[in-house]
Order: sequence, then structure tokens, then C-alpha cells
Amino acid sequence: MVNKSQALVTNRRARIARLALIQGVQDIVLITIGVLLAAVGLKAFLLPNGFLDGGVTGISLLVNQLTGVSISILLVTINIPFIMLAYRQLSKAFTIKTIAAIVGLAICLALIKVPAITHDKLLIALFGGFFLGAGIGMSIRGGAVLDGTEVLALYINRKTVMTVGEVIMYFNVVIFSVAAVLINVETAMYALLTYLAASKTVDFVIQGFEEYIALTVVSRESELVRKTLTLKLRKGVTVFKGKSGFGKRGESDQEIDIIYAVVTRLEVHRIIDEIEKIDEKAFIVQHNINDTRGGMIKRRATAH
Repeated sequence: MVNKSQALVTNRRARIARLALIQGVQDIVLITIGVLLAAVGLKAFLLPNGFLDGGVTGISLLVNQLTGVSISILLVTINIPFIMLAYRQLSKAFTIKTIAAIVGLAICLALIKVPAITHDKLLIALFGGFFLGAGIGMSIRGGAVLDGTEVLALYINRKTVMTVGEVIMYFNVVIFSVAAVLINVETAMYALLTYLAASKTVDFVIQGFEEYIALTVVSRESELVRKTLTLKLRKGVTVFKGKSGFGKRGESDQEIDIIYAVVTRLEVHRIIDEIEKIDEKAFIVQHNINDTRGGMIKRRATAH
């Protein structure tokens, strides 16, 4: 019995070690790809054409234009306070990955030569933001950041009522305003366009094609709805025991089964159609969720 228990413990440790190794390799690959994509965005689009972005990258680009100091030096130097904040507020592993990502990006910018792809201002803003955002998103999925703004935003979010998105927005408004005064308004406007392209790409890379939607279904035909979702559509569901409170006929205390399921956005319309075939008066609530873990849905790779 003891030997069997020891074998189980040994197997569990081996499995944990194997998963940690696989996750570590995956993180390294994602961060490396992220660094290379961000380098392409900067070297092939933004830097040759004097364009700006938001965050610490935007500050580095702005200072580079005004002083001529190497963008590689600026990226590392300006990110140092945010890296220290990450070490204090987040985790050692996250900080180490972030240092490696930022230093790696600085080295790529200093050593890799990439020709300017276009001089069309609209294409520069859109594709420069796209490649930069893709790089940031891949790095986040690998457990690091290329821009310390997110760390500052998370810290302020914990200390105040401001959301992470609000902090980043206000931070960038200041950068774009300074750019408008010190350079010109047109540069600031294109910087805003670049930032929007980058932020949307970051969201897309992190969330992926299959954004998850949670469905809550209240129906008198709950058992038939459950069977349709599980047997016909092969979806995992959870059934909550509930009680109706108030409806069209006034107060009610009838016990009901509430069905909860998590599906991808691409599947929502088909599932709702199937539910409405069963009960056209079914009450269905949809809401977005950021991530899932366990169950029948394969978890997306995200920063950790």
C-alpha cells in the first residue's frame, strides 16, 4: 500500500515537471515570436517614418525623435521603473520573462536590419500597429510584457477605482498631447491610429478567434434543452436549482432548473436557434468571459 502511494506521488511529480517543462518551452517560443513581430513593426514601419505609439514604446519613440538617443537604450531605461514595480507587485517569474522580452527587443532593434516596407502614412499606422500589437499579444500569452504601461495600470487599478483600460487611456492621452505640442498634431493623430490598431490586435491575439460566451437559460422545457445541448450539440452544461421570483403573471415561487453553458461566439447563434425551437419564450442571457479552465472546453494559452 505504501509503495503504491509512493508510486502515485512520484508519477504526479513527474507529470507536474513534464507539464512545467512544456509550458516553459511554449512561453519561450511565444515571447520570441512576440519580440520578432514587435521588432518588425518598429523597424519596418514606425521608426523609419517617425511614427509614434502609446505606452512606454511611444515615450521611447518620442524621446528618440527629439534627442536622437538609441531606441534600444530608451526602451530598456524607461522600462526599468515598471520592471521594479512588477517585481514588487506581481511575481519573480513574470519579472524575469519581462526583462528577457524587453532586452531581447532592444537587441533586435540594435542588430537586425529590416528595410522600410512602405511610406504611405495610413499603411504605416495600421500595419505598424498590427505588428507591434501582435508582438505584445504573443508576449503576454507567454507570460511577459514588452511595455511597462500594463504593469503600472494594474498597480493603479489595485490602489484606486480606475480600471486598467482607463489608466492606459489616460497615460496615452498625455503622450499624444505632448507629441502634438512638441512635434505636430498630425503626428499625434497618426500615433492615436497606430495605438488603436495595436490595442485591437493585442485583444485579438490574446482572445483568439473563438471568444467565449456564457449562456444562462431559464425555460419551462429545461430538461429537453439540457438533453439537446448535451446529446445533440455535445456541449457541457451545468444545471442550477432555482426559484422564479417575478414574471408576467406577478410573483411566483415555482422551482426551476437554470442551465448554464460556455460556448464560443461562433456557436452562439446555432445554439440559441435550437433552444428557441424547443421553447420560443425561453429567457436567455449572454455575457462575455475572458477565459475558461477545465471542463469540456480546451483552455486558451494566456499570460500567467
